[in-house]
Parts: sequence; C-alpha cells; structure tokens
Amino acid sequence: MQLLVLAGGFGSRLKSVVSSVPKPLAPVNNRPFLAFQMQNWISQGITDFIFLLHYEANQIIEFFNHFNGLKKQGISIQYIVEEKPLGTGGSIANAVRTFNLTSNFFVANADTWLDVNFKLLGQCPAPSIAITQVRNASRYGSVIIREDKFVEKFIEKADQDIQGFINTGISYLNPEIFSSWKGQVCSLETEYFPSLALRGDLYSICLNENFIDIGIPEDYHRFCEWVKNGQKTKL
Repeated sequence: MQLLVLAGGFGSRLKSVVSSVPKPLAPVNNRPFLAFQMQNWISQGITDFIFLLHYEANQIIEFFNHFNGLKKQGISIQYIVEEKPLGTGGSIANAVRTFNLTSNFFVANADTWLDVNFKLLGQCPAPSIAITQVRNASRYGSVIIREDKFVEKFIEKADQDIQGFINTGISYLNPEIFSSWKGQVCSLETEYFPSLALRGDLYSICLNENFIDIGIPEDYHRFCEWVKNGQKTKL
C-alpha cells in the first residue's frame, strides 16, 4: 500500500516549544514524532512512502538516512522537495505527475496521529476521507455527512466550541482527481474536497480511534504525556 505524506509545512504554531527541527521531528520522549508515525503506518501495512517536503527538508531526509533497515524489510521511501510551497493539493498533484501514479493511494499529514486501519479505508470508494467526532470541532472546521456516508459539505472553523465530525487528514484518493492541475498552488482541504463534495463524489468513513494533531503546544504536550504513560489511554 502506498502513502503520500504531507511533511513540508512550517509548523509556525508550534515554534514556541519546538524551534530547532521541523514539526514531524518534534521530540517525543527523546524520539522524533515521525519515528512513532512510521512505526504506526508500517504496522498497518504501508510499504511504499512518498514524502512531500519543503521546510527543513534536509533534516527529514537525514532522519531517514538512519533507517537503512527499512529497505531490507521491503519498505520504500521516496521524496519530493518542493522549491516553493505548492499547498496540500498542489503537493499531491505534483507527486502524481512526478511519479506517474496511476493507482489509488493514501494521503496523511506528517503531524497528525490517527490509529487508522488502512485496509478498511482502502475498501472504500476513492476518493474517501477518514473522519472522527470530537468535542470541539471549532479548531478544524466541521464535516456534514449524508445518510449514505457521502460528504454533503464542509463548514469553516468557528469561534464557538461545537461538537462535530472533522476531517482527520487521512484520505484515500485516485490520481484522476488531479489530472487538470496546471502547476498552481492549491489546497486539498479548501478546494479539491469541497468541489468533490458538491458533486456528491466524496465518501467518508468514521473512525473512533486515537486522533491528535500536534500542531499546537497544548496537543503536542498531550501526545508526549500519552507516550510517556505507555499509550494505554484514549487520546
């Protein structure tokens, strides 16, 4: 199974506590966050990785230089280093074109943890997104789902706390979605997905698993505590 990992962000909101490394390498109990991610993803059957890089890309590439054993396990790791940020949609479209991808693939954010079952997600129609229900969806924006599990619409981030479904950042996509890309900067979340939802073409699967985005200090520290305590509780 192939996973495209969005790992090129600047991590601006986390810089007050993690400033020396890019966000995917934020230290968690003396190990980079990305080490936990790789262990999780590989345990779920991912064998083919494409990392979409920009900010401090050399540090992430150097991180993988210490994992020579992965190749012996049949794990493939490739990279694209963008000269300028292309946005989440542009990054994926660029990868589809660069690697001439013709089969469906998974997408994940390097800074978002989810105990996702990729085999289950891969049984959904592409394109699909993994959603989860949270007590406060205001930080992320909400996803409104129809009875047939297709996405009806997305609601922008709100000022007030509101319970709802959110996009976890994990998706299962087909390359045809990006066939009309012209090299422009664009967003997967605010351009591609709403357009697919408007056409009734975006499926959703709800996962009641551990989910956290370490993009803000509060949640980064919460993940560190979760790991320190043996990952035994619900995040």
